[in-house]
Amino acid sequence: MSDKILSFIYLTLILVLVMPAFLYMNKNKKTFIKNLLWWAIIIFIILIIAYVYSIYR
Repeated sequence: MSDKILSFIYLTLILVLVMPAFLYMNKNKKTFIKNLLWWAIIIFIILIIAYVYSIYR
């Protein structure tokens, strides 16, 4: 249980560190939406791989 909490805190802090630069680099709305879409696709693929791995484990 504590490993999950620690992982959550670690990932949240990484997001806090990366988000300002991400927002600064994507001032144009079209670029922001495009980059956000790419990140959503990457996260979706990672979630599917994790789900399939947990089923066949």
